[in-house]
Formats: sequence, structure tokens, C-alpha cells
Amino acid sequence: MKFTVSEIAKMLDGTTVGDDTVTIDSAAKIEEGQPGCISFLANSKYEPYIYTTQSSAVIVNKDFTPKQDISATLIYVDNAYTAFTILLEEYQKRIATGKSGIEQPSFLGENSQMGENGYRGAFSYIGRNCKIGNGVKIYPNTYLGDFVEIGDNTIIHPGVRIYDNTVIGKNCCIFANTVIGSDGFGFAPQTDGSYKTIPQLGNVIIEDNVSIGSNTTIDCATMGSTIIRKGVKIDNLVQIAHNVEIGQNTVIAAQAGISGSSRIGEQCVIAGQVGISGHITLANNTKVGAQSGIGKSIKKEGLSLSGSPARDLTEHLRAMASTRRLPELEERLKQLERKREASEH
Repeated sequence: MKFTVSEIAKMLDGTTVGDDTVTIDSAAKIEEGQPGCISFLANSKYEPYIYTTQSSAVIVNKDFTPKQDISATLIYVDNAYTAFTILLEEYQKRIATGKSGIEQPSFLGENSQMGENGYRGAFSYIGRNCKIGNGVKIYPNTYLGDFVEIGDNTIIHPGVRIYDNTVIGKNCCIFANTVIGSDGFGFAPQTDGSYKTIPQLGNVIIEDNVSIGSNTTIDCATMGSTIIRKGVKIDNLVQIAHNVEIGQNTVIAAQAGISGSSRIGEQCVIAGQVGISGHITLANNTKVGAQSGIGKSIKKEGLSLSGSPARDLTEHLRAMASTRRLPELEERLKQLERKREASEH
């Protein structure tokens, strides 16, 4: 798919310096650009590459002032990183619109409805009484249970499994092999040492503009709903347990796990391999460093946490610095002990 620089600038509400008739057919890192590519410069440490890049065009911030001649056409925007993201989204959208119609074999259950301009891939299965919006793409080998609802322009990638009664909003993207709505981990211990399965009767609600990475699992609620609020971005290989609620625009990186009935606030950032205990609350704008463990509620907003158990980031870094000095402190202690013993003799 090809665009001229002028078309891209109009799309991004930007202005150009240079030849805006150049045709762009791909995107590349600024240090790896070739003719026909478009790149972006958002981090000043990459500025040297803008003077040597072979990319045909580069998106830059409005306050960028070149120190040397630049062969590429420049597109000036308010925020280069955001603009480049918008460009990639548009490119992806136009590619996705190429998929339409119904491939066979595929199955649409009794009383299920699918909107206009959609796509159902081969071997996809849609159960009974489902409501699928306009422009929805359901890729091959996908399973939707009964009474599932999906909003307009949502994309369900290959191999996704969506259980009964799940509700998914508009403009969502669910990547391959994710499972939504399977049973939560609920077992009641018995007097004989065995466990009795607790029926999981709730559902999952995913609001608009949510992205969920590959091989992520979101369990249905025991009762009520597990809820993913609008704008949430979830990485691959994330586990979200029953009755969890994730606040809007929160970001969760790979291999994080959130235990049952926890409440994660808005605008939180949860890094990779973070573990969060059940029945706790994380305040809005909390940032949790990689491999941290959260064992109690965080009520103050805007904290940055790290470690296991997690604590304030500054305190954690100070403790880590002290830990690195332990061998030195141990040697000093031994010297003091030797001096004391010598003085006693």
C-alpha cells in the first residue's frame, strides 16, 4: 500500500519541508531506513541518524531544528511518536479492510446476527444468540460461545476462544489464542482434604478500544462480571483472574498475573512478571516495576513501586544499593572483630 508524503501529512495534521510528492510504501527505524520508507524522530539521542538516513521521509516534532542538511522530506507534527503510531494504525486498518465476506466452512448459530462489512474466516464458530457489530473481523479457527456480543470494528485474531455471555466493545483487538471467559480458579477445600469446584456463573465485559495480546487469559466472574475498562492495553501471556476489574487506560506487560477480585485503578502501569494478590486495590496512576509482588492494597495515587514485597521505588533502590555493599560491610566487620580480639590479648 502506497501513500504520498502530502497524503501522510494531511492524515497527521502536519506540515512538510521538502518534496511532498515522494511515494512511501513502508516504515522503518530511522537508522535502518531505505528509499520509500518513512521513519520518525522522537528521542534526541537518535538525532544523528536523521542526517544519514536513507528514508524518504521522517516525522519530527514541531520544535525540531536541523543542525545539518537533511535529504529526507520532513513532516512536522505536535508529537512525532504519537503521529507515527497513528500512521501505523491507519496502515493496519487499511490492510484489515481487505478481509471481507464469509469463508467456508464456518458456522453461525441460531438467532445470531452479524453486521455489515464483516469477515468470518474459515473454521470459525459462532454460537447461538450472538450479536456481532458492523465491520467486525473474525479470523479462522475462532470460537464464540452463546450470547456473545461484539461491538463495531473489533478484530478477533485466529484461534481466539470467547466463552458464553462475554461482552466486547467497539474497536477492540484480541490477538491469537487468547481465551476470554473460561472458569476462574475457584475450589472450596473439604474436610477430607479434597477440593470441591465452585461453579463460575458470571461473565467478562471488555469495554471499547481495548487491546489484548496473544495467549492471554481472562477468567469469567464467579458471580457478576470480570471487567476490563475502556482503553486498557494488555500484553501477551497475562493472567487476569475472576472478578478482577481493570481501570481505564491501564497498561499491563507480559507474564503479569492478577489474582481474583482485585481492583486495578485507572492509568496504572504494570510491568512484566508482576504478581498481584487477590482482593486488593491498586490506586489510580500506580506504576509497578518488573517482577514486583503486590501483597496489600495501595491506596495512595501516583506511587512508583518495585521489589517483592513491593515498596516505594526510591526506598527499594536505596535498599538494593545497600545490598550491593554487604560484602564490603562484612569485611569491615571482620576487621573490627579481629582488632577487638587482638586488644583483648
